[in-house]
Amino acid sequence: MKKHVNVVGAVLVNETKQIFCALRSPQMSLPNLWEFPGGKIEPGESPEETLKRELMEELKIEVTVGEEVESTYYEYDSFTIQLTTFYTKIQSGTPILTEHADYKWLSAEELFNLEWAPADIPAVHKIQKQFNTKGIQV
Repeated sequence: MKKHVNVVGAVLVNETKQIFCALRSPQMSLPNLWEFPGGKIEPGESPEETLKRELMEELKIEVTVGEEVESTYYEYDSFTIQLTTFYTKIQSGTPILTEHADYKWLSAEELFNLEWAPADIPAVHKIQKQFNTKGIQV
C-alpha cells in the first residue's frame, strides 16, 4: 500500500497580484518541478497553522492565510497526496530560500510557462480562472 500524505500549499499573492512560484531543488522528490510552497500537516495542526510554520521554515516569512483555492488528490508512483492550497499574503519578511532552488513572481496568465508538479496543476487552473473573472481576496 502506498504512503498517503496530507499537505498544504501557499498561493502567495503580492500587492501587484503576482503569484509566488517555487522550484523544487534536485535533492527534493519531484526535482526541478515548480510548486506552491508548503508542506506536510503534522498531527494536531490545522492547515493554516501548517502553512504558517512551513513558510517560516522554508522562506523565513510570516503570512496571513486566506480562502482555500483547491483541494486535489493525486497518485504518484510511490505515494498519494492530498494537497490543499490557500491564498496567502506576506505579513512580514522577504522570501529567503532554504530548500528550493529558485523562485519567481508571475502573473496568473504566466503560470503555465512553468512545468508544475502534477498535484499543483488543478490549483493553477483555478487561479487563472479566478483572476480572470473576479480577482481574488487574500
